[in-house]
Amino acid sequence: MAIERITQPDEQISDNDEQEFELTLRPSDFDNYIGQKHLKDNIQLAIKAAKKRGDPIDHVLLHGPPGLGKTTMAMVIANEMGANIRITSGPAVERAGDLASLLTNLNDGDVLFIDEIHRLNRTVEEVLYSAMEDFKLDIMLGKGPTARSLRLDLPAFTIIGATTRTGALAAPLRDRFGHVHRLEYYQPKEIEQIVTRAASILKSSINKDAAQLLAGRARLTPRIANRLLKRVRDYADVNGDGIIDQISTEKTLAMLQIDELGLDQSDRNVLIAIIDNYNGGPVGVETLAALTSEERSTIEDVIEPYLMQIGLLERTPRGRKVTPRAYKHVGRTHNKLKSDPQSKLL
Repeated sequence: MAIERITQPDEQISDNDEQEFELTLRPSDFDNYIGQKHLKDNIQLAIKAAKKRGDPIDHVLLHGPPGLGKTTMAMVIANEMGANIRITSGPAVERAGDLASLLTNLNDGDVLFIDEIHRLNRTVEEVLYSAMEDFKLDIMLGKGPTARSLRLDLPAFTIIGATTRTGALAAPLRDRFGHVHRLEYYQPKEIEQIVTRAASILKSSINKDAAQLLAGRARLTPRIANRLLKRVRDYADVNGDGIIDQISTEKTLAMLQIDELGLDQSDRNVLIAIIDNYNGGPVGVETLAALTSEERSTIEDVIEPYLMQIGLLERTPRGRKVTPRAYKHVGRTHNKLKSDPQSKLL
């Protein structure tokens, strides 16, 4: 079983307290939703147009790395539309009957949010096509020669899908979304604002220096920033006067082994494995997973995107390679002649 990490941006559903914490900090409208300006501008325009016509907003597909606010954005869209939202996930909808039950219980204007929509069963996907396009639901009754098709009318609803892997979506499903938007990593200043807002909601006092420090270690991801804030708050309550300052923040991050770039030990292990075992790469992801005892999906979806974002890792046709900056960060000497075979020909 995979070990949960403080810097893992996926939701950790095993911790009920963590779920309540995340839910409390979610903004409910665009005024309090920090960052993603381009996305907000487009969605706000679409909502105003839909409300002016009296129609539901077109289906929305949100994609990007985990922890950037896809679920929160879905809730904000529903709230701004004045609509009810039903939440499910791709793996939870196992059969066409499960989807039919969800759709037939919706009302006009309702929002159905499907997280990890790329993991929908293909049979379920095919049922979803006509539901999204024509608001009709085709159900097969019976089996064999006596089987017959029944078409049900559905209310006008909106599906909001969230995925970390748009390439895994079938083209016919992807094409049925009227709005397709990618959530980008946040800027440090935006993360600082998110941390300050969260501390205010939690009735915790935080210094500006501490907020800046947390913003620099949060991997440009709001969910991680909020999670780190909670850990620092715990430390400040137990070992101090409850005020989150730079000293308590530094000590908490040191305990969690999170360095100045926001990397934890698992991230550093990936870089060290490539450097020490393959002279900086390239190396295949399967080999890398075996070397570090990490799941391939964890490396591809959690570790790699951020390492690439900050310029420590590259993906090449032959595999993963570290950059000279990665050598410096993990305290290794970069020998160009050793790590680049072509340089021997120069």
